[in-house]
Amino acid sequence: MAGPQSDAQIRLLLVEDMPQVAQYIRNLLDAQARIKLLEVVTDGATVVEQVREHQPDVLIVDALLQGKINGLQVAADLREQGMDLPIICLTVPQKPIAIGDGMGETRVLAMPFSGFDFMHLLEQMHNEHKALAPEAVSRVYAMFGAKGGVGTTTLAYNIGAALVAQGLTVALIDGSLQFGDLRGLLRVPEDTPSIVNLPTNRVQRADLQEVMYHDKSGVEVLFAPPRIELAEMVTVRDLERLISLMRKVYNVVIIDTATTVDDTLLAYLDASDEMIQVVTYEWPSLQRARAMTDTLNAINYPTARVRYLANRADSKGGMARDDVVKLLGRQPDFEVVSDGILVLDANNRGEPFITLGPKQHVSSDVVSIAKALARSMADEHRAAADNAARRAREAQQSMVEQ
Repeated sequence: MAGPQSDAQIRLLLVEDMPQVAQYIRNLLDAQARIKLLEVVTDGATVVEQVREHQPDVLIVDALLQGKINGLQVAADLREQGMDLPIICLTVPQKPIAIGDGMGETRVLAMPFSGFDFMHLLEQMHNEHKALAPEAVSRVYAMFGAKGGVGTTTLAYNIGAALVAQGLTVALIDGSLQFGDLRGLLRVPEDTPSIVNLPTNRVQRADLQEVMYHDKSGVEVLFAPPRIELAEMVTVRDLERLISLMRKVYNVVIIDTATTVDDTLLAYLDASDEMIQVVTYEWPSLQRARAMTDTLNAINYPTARVRYLANRADSKGGMARDDVVKLLGRQPDFEVVSDGILVLDANNRGEPFITLGPKQHVSSDVVSIAKALARSMADEHRAAADNAARRAREAQQSMVEQ
């Protein structure tokens, strides 16, 4: 797996009314899988609303915006609204600008700038902000099973419950929009709110809280539409905005995906920090997992962002481990043993098996996975804090030398 900071996606909102500048920045970001350009906003008067809607990690605003509100006023308005996200103000050498008191994490970047300078400042500000804001450390996991019946939904729910026990806030999205499984697993009525009850745009935290199902495990669940035809009401853009917001609300977001590889799944993967692919030691499951790996390679999805979870790892008659490694290209990252009686009983009750049978081997396996994921988040935060402290020392030393 890559280092703690290397694979966390940075979501960027750009405020720019010059098409040439906007296109230049788009070109810089084309080869940057880690940076997600959420939107290009051309009217400074709408920025506060757009920030509330998109919940970006970093805002870039041109200080030379035309219109009634210039770039510095945009930054000032955001601070007055209590929005503390990092802001980069663009200008030109002929028109230098000074950042006044009360502007928080705001820095100036003069045009023209190189791709290196741009990316360095963007990542530096993002990492420093994360170091100063522990609640901003969040992870999104897309759980995928290339073959149905491998236990993806049950594992997603139980891993979520185990992460809650680690002291994290967890949301679980029923990402199979046509045939969502979580509603049946948790035995909730059809009229329980779902993703289609959210506004089609400008989704805010209050809207989200009205539709999230508060499960007794502590996991908050966003259900898929109750009927198949309603899935068409949810667009890829809706999902991108929704997950962007949920990152700001929860420490962990788990997406229980469908087995179909389509634009919806690709949107989930694009919005996720890691993909956890569930397999069993059976040929049909592993053959499909291998096909999915080939597909991910074809679309240049980073292998460092894929983890394999082998479910029912102790089942008799499964394929030999050496053969599994050859098919997957590596050892599975996690293994969960089988316990059909406990899992079936828990699913029939609509509760996590980790709470129904906490001392069982299958439960300890899932808790170990949750602890590993929580450690990864803690490592990420610690690395960000160390980097911020190092840069602060370097800046102070530079000032002394001057």
